[in-house]
Amino acid sequence: MAQLWHLPAIYFIENNLFGMGTSIDRASANTKFYTRGDVIPGIQIDGNNVFQVRETLKFAKKHCLEKGPIFIEAMTYRYHGHSMSDPGVTYRTREEVQQQRKTRDCINYVKNIILENKVADEHQLEEIDNTAQNEIDIAVEQAKVDPVPPSTELATDVYVDNQNHFIRGILYKDSILPKSQ
Repeated sequence: MAQLWHLPAIYFIENNLFGMGTSIDRASANTKFYTRGDVIPGIQIDGNNVFQVRETLKFAKKHCLEKGPIFIEAMTYRYHGHSMSDPGVTYRTREEVQQQRKTRDCINYVKNIILENKVADEHQLEEIDNTAQNEIDIAVEQAKVDPVPPSTELATDVYVDNQNHFIRGILYKDSILPKSQ
């Protein structure tokens, strides 16, 4: 339907190579997920390369606004297990995870580019990390003391203009109806 109606949709698949603890090779006959859209075009990118992701999304936005939907499969890696019940060590080795961190980690990738191009030095990057961590700590503490927002906030900013769209509430009586109804 999305292609038939040329809907401006970007289907973004984050492929970390595992579904829970099962390798995609064992769970799928076609592991090139970006090709599974049949008539919807798809591309595969390095999801750990922030520059590639940014440029691809610029392209995808232009494409979907002019021609309709597109699939993007971002190849990445999950360092930890999928959940509390999945330690992530039964289906891959610690060495594999360490190698991925060492060679493909997106933060280290950008950090190395910054250092190689002398945009900042180690000390400046450490200051940025400390400032960011401090902001996170302050925000977490504030969130802990803030009141729980009312359920009506669940629909805030779903659409540019929420007043002209039906938004189903948890209960039907809590739904937001378009002004015209």
